Amino acid sequence: MKRIRVAALDDLVEGRGQRVDVADRRIALFRVGEEVFALADTCSHAEASLSEGEVFDDVVECPLHGAAFDLRTGEVLTLPATKPVAAYTVEVEDGEVNLLLPGEEAP
Repeated sequence: MKRIRVAALDDLVEGRGQRVDVADRRIALFRVGEEVFALADTCSHAEASLSEGEVFDDVVECPLHGAAFDLRTGEVLTLPATKPVAAYTVEVEDGEVNLLLPGEEAP
């Protein structure tokens, strides 16, 4: 796995998504308390940016049609989406947010 610094924890706003582009991927970061979650930024239903959606506890709602996704797993929770989105492992260490990308070797 490749570990990539993507943000400072203090730069992420509680309950609001932030898009980052990492290794040719659009990733949505979400801060909930001291935890940070990362999902593929595109809704599996209609190409909307999940980083622009509303966050409720551990769920993000797509801003276009309201499909909801679990921030921890990427699983779809409500229609109209029927497919999950990719979820990525995040580590927060010393105030830095790091993303672990699968299938890539560490530097």
